[in-house]
Parts: sequence; structure tokens; C-alpha cells
Amino acid sequence: MLRKNMQSTSRVLLVKPAHFGFNIETEKSNAFQHQLNEKVEIIQEKAVLEFEAFAATLSAKGVEVFIFDDTPDPVKPDAVFPNNWISFHHDGTVILYPMEAPNRRLERRMNILESIEQTFNINRIIDLTDDENQSRFLEGTGSIVFDHVHRIAYACLSPRTDKSLLLDLCEQLKYEAVYFYAHDEQEREIYHTNVMMCIGPRFAVVCLESIREERQRAWVSESLIQTGHQIIEITMEQMRNFAGNMLCLKNQQGQNILVLSATAYGTLYDWQIEELNKYAELLPLNIPTIETIGGGSARCMIAELFLEKK
Repeated sequence: MLRKNMQSTSRVLLVKPAHFGFNIETEKSNAFQHQLNEKVEIIQEKAVLEFEAFAATLSAKGVEVFIFDDTPDPVKPDAVFPNNWISFHHDGTVILYPMEAPNRRLERRMNILESIEQTFNINRIIDLTDDENQSRFLEGTGSIVFDHVHRIAYACLSPRTDKSLLLDLCEQLKYEAVYFYAHDEQEREIYHTNVMMCIGPRFAVVCLESIREERQRAWVSESLIQTGHQIIEITMEQMRNFAGNMLCLKNQQGQNILVLSATAYGTLYDWQIEELNKYAELLPLNIPTIETIGGGSARCMIAELFLEKK
């Protein structure tokens, strides 16, 4: 019998960066990352300060935060985004994902998994990392936005999100796959689904405008509506400012908290804030260095822990 899934968790895994910086290996497929004319040491210092405030605010809001330090060697400029290499699921499943950039594959650390296993029940590990040898990639909850309650996996296909691998994983998880293509104003493929889409309990934030093909756009909309979600649309400009990169968590009292960056929050219209407030308390966090240079925002920094404690 399948355990009942919840959409949000009150436990998260974060990785404190040791060498945060601009990743030249991901630049080609990530139009959201930008170089800043600052010294490497200054960038690292700012990233650590942003990370520490991020983690402390989540903790103060009643989220249980498990922090792991990035190892200084080898250098891993995107280690602050652990959601791309691992995900933890309600039934005790852990998934290890294949990533496009070779230097991002170094982020996978079995000692982190072993540490988590000391506290949580893990029943099986689905290891997809061998698919890197066939140039098939699926970058965790960057590539897939899960609707855990209705067992649906939404994914915009890109060089980092392989359709056949997505379908294979969904078969193992017994999830339905809803896949599509999404593009920005310059017709560049959106590299990760979680920058244009967020699914929370009974609501979904989506940049439908980025899904150019009418049938695919209708498929996404109808799937969300049929599963009882209010669709809150965001514009291309808001997406570019990470308004799609939100994540709904719970505090220890079971209240919903919608985590997003201060940049994203600043682009929201009053009506969007009003609608989102019906479902969750909005928690904007200041991470300008991490999101500008890294090309990922608040959601990308969080790996949700849905596992049961021992």
C-alpha cells in the first residue's frame, strides 16, 4: 500500500558553499547566470553570508534545517544547489541524478547520504548516475517539479532534462509524466523546470507564456486544474527574476511557508501576493549574489527531506 504523500515538508537539507562562483561549465545552457566584476574572495564571502542568513531565517520560522559543509577540494562552484543531485521521498526512496556538467557531478557525496541515513529511514536508492555515460541527464528537482499528492512529475525538456530518462524514472516511482518545452524571449530553452514553475498545496505558480506550443500549454494547465490547483501566472520578466523558483515548506506547526528570493518577491504584483497569501506565508530571502552568479535561486538551494525519522 502506498503511503499518503504530502506536498510540503518541514525538514530540508542545505549545503554551505566552500568555493561559490561562476560556473563556466554550465554557462552555455543556463541563461540565468551572470558574471559579476568582483574578486573571487569577495563573491565567496557574500555567498556565505547570504547562505547563513537564509538557513537561519528558515530555522527561525520553524523549519528543521540540516546543514552540510561543502568540501574545499575539489572545487564545486554550484555546491549550494544540492537539489540537482539528490531527492528524498515519502516511501524511503532516495534518487541520485545524472548531471550535465562534469564539475557538478563532484557535488554527489555519499558521506552526506550516510549521515542522513543515521537519522532517517532509507528503503531504496535509485541511482541514475550511469546515464551520464550515455549523455542522458535529469537534474533532480531542478528538472522535475513533483506534485507528490497526485503523483505527477512536470518537466520542461532541455539538454539537462532527458525525456526517456524522465519516463523511466516515473515508471519506477509510479508517477505520471507531464512534459513540454519552455523558452525565454530569445527562444532559448529554459534549462530547469523549477525556474518557471512551482507547485504548492492547492496552488501553482507557472509562466505559461514560456510554453509556446498550445497543446503542451493546455496539457499543463488542464493537469493542474484537474488536480485542484489554482494557477497563478507569472510573466516572462518575473520568471527571469526567479519568481517561478519558489518552494512551499511547512513549519513545525504545519503552517505553509512559501520560500522565494527578495528579487522574486520584488517583481510580484499586488494581486499575485494576495492570492499566494491565501495558501502560505511568503518568506522573501536576500540572496542576490547566489542567484545572479549561480543562475539558481531560493528553491534551488533546498533539498527537501520527506523521509521518516528513525
